[in-house]
Amino acid sequence: MPPHPAAARPGRFPRLRRLALVAGLVLLLGPLVPILAARLLPVPGTPLMLLRAAQGYPIHQDWVPYERISPALARAVVAAEDNFFCLQSFGFDLAALREEVGTWWEGQRPRGASTITMQTAKNLLLWPGRDPVRKVLEAWLTPQIALLWPRQRVLEVYLNIVEFGPGIYGAEAAARAHFGKPASALSNQEAAQLAVVLPNPLGWSASRPDAALLHRARVIRQRVGQLGPLLDCLE
Repeated sequence: MPPHPAAARPGRFPRLRRLALVAGLVLLLGPLVPILAARLLPVPGTPLMLLRAAQGYPIHQDWVPYERISPALARAVVAAEDNFFCLQSFGFDLAALREEVGTWWEGQRPRGASTITMQTAKNLLLWPGRDPVRKVLEAWLTPQIALLWPRQRVLEVYLNIVEFGPGIYGAEAAARAHFGKPASALSNQEAAQLAVVLPNPLGWSASRPDAALLHRARVIRQRVGQLGPLLDCLE
């Protein structure tokens, strides 16, 4: 009588279990290395920078510590991108996420509920786009960053790597390219103009804003004044 097929391959399932264990450990622990490194060290580059370089754009980035970035820019970016940054648990705006799920359930197109911590995870480790795989990875990485970094470090990294224009990354390069000054010297108006181009840095210019962008910058400046204690973690 011939042996049962499973008996003929006694090592198959243990090997599969070992491979699954290794894959699980890589998924669980792999991101911790760059996340912990970025917790302590300047970030020299990102996947988006490499992609833009392949598209023919230069890379202009000058890392500066949080203390050398104008507080006006930190406030303007939070007002423009993530009003509840200081209050979030695990890097998510849960109320906004629930609203987005409801919008999707009703058959409408969600507007997006991305927080600054989520955008930091995306810019630091992932590629641009809205495909489901990237969104799942972003959701996996975000709480790790939120738990391992203080909020000021999240904002420090974000403000040093985010794209402010074609080939322009980070507050220092953006301040010098658009306004001819260091990031520490940005005015409230200049900070607001930089913040409002973040949704479309390749199409909008902080130094040459149209009427719509100038209006949006005025709204951001007003919102900064209204947020009050919601900005306390930035100091």
